[in-house]
Amino acid sequence: MTSTCYQRAVALIDAANAEDPRMDSADGKPVPRELLYGQRMTEMIERFAPGADEVQKISVRGQHIQRWKTPRDSYPMTREGYLQWRTGLYKFHAETVGRLMQEAGYDSVGVERAKQAVGKRGLKVNPDTQLLEDVTDLVFIEHYMLEFAGQKPDYSEEKWLEIIRKTWKKMSPRAHEFALSGKLKLPAPLAPLITRAVTGA
Repeated sequence: MTSTCYQRAVALIDAANAEDPRMDSADGKPVPRELLYGQRMTEMIERFAPGADEVQKISVRGQHIQRWKTPRDSYPMTREGYLQWRTGLYKFHAETVGRLMQEAGYDSVGVERAKQAVGKRGLKVNPDTQLLEDVTDLVFIEHYMLEFAGQKPDYSEEKWLEIIRKTWKKMSPRAHEFALSGKLKLPAPLAPLITRAVTGA
């Protein structure tokens, strides 16, 4: 059973993400991009960590909340600018999720836990942050890696192996096991490359 606070928080997050002017397609129908992303994150955490608590589930649902409001080109198109953009996003997402959780009725302890996770603080140390990272990476592999590959047609095979290995390195052993167990739907065109990257085969 989920609490009323949880239901309110999810509704508030979804309402915010439903404002995304960018559209993706799901089952042949247009859906606001970040709304769909949040739904996919929830679907993945239910598969990967069905025992996750409400704060962890809210963190996952709201990780990209209103991401379109801070476009990449609002920062310099350099490596330093990219890192500043990512840091700014982490703070914006964490503060926004925290505010909506307060509005939904969560106490300061739950709010702070979510802000730590969404803000990507304590990766490998904070279990909430690591769970969010695992779910993020699993969703990326299953739903977005192929799309990303289409945006980078000039990337060499070695570059792709590097990208996959960097993603893999951020994941926990439990997420590695899940990804290789057949429970994750690997994008067919990239499956051999993913397997090679993570197994060395």
